[in-house]
Amino acid sequence: MAQHSDQLDGVFHALSDPTRRAVLTRLGRGPASVSELAEPFDMALPSFMKHVRLLEQGGWITSKKIGRVRTCTLEKRPFSTAEQWIARQQASWEAHTDRLEKFLSQQETPT
Repeated sequence: MAQHSDQLDGVFHALSDPTRRAVLTRLGRGPASVSELAEPFDMALPSFMKHVRLLEQGGWITSKKIGRVRTCTLEKRPFSTAEQWIARQQASWEAHTDRLEKFLSQQETPT
């Protein structure tokens, strides 16, 4: 259970930053070099690389270096972890609202 919680924490930590979300969105269109990924952001490359490393450590992306070019590729596993958690939460809240709706409809019934 703790391992699952750690994975989920990592998932939402990675998604909590707009730079990392933009990187993941871009990589959704296909692999890209670090310099290409960094281009839209007004930050030094070492600062941008912190985002890349966090995404790699979380399993969101993989990268490989060929010569002087590091190319990043999107991984799908973390998305599955987030989807499963969100689906469980949605099911739970739908059950709560269904019970509330039933309760309220019973209260409206004239006696």
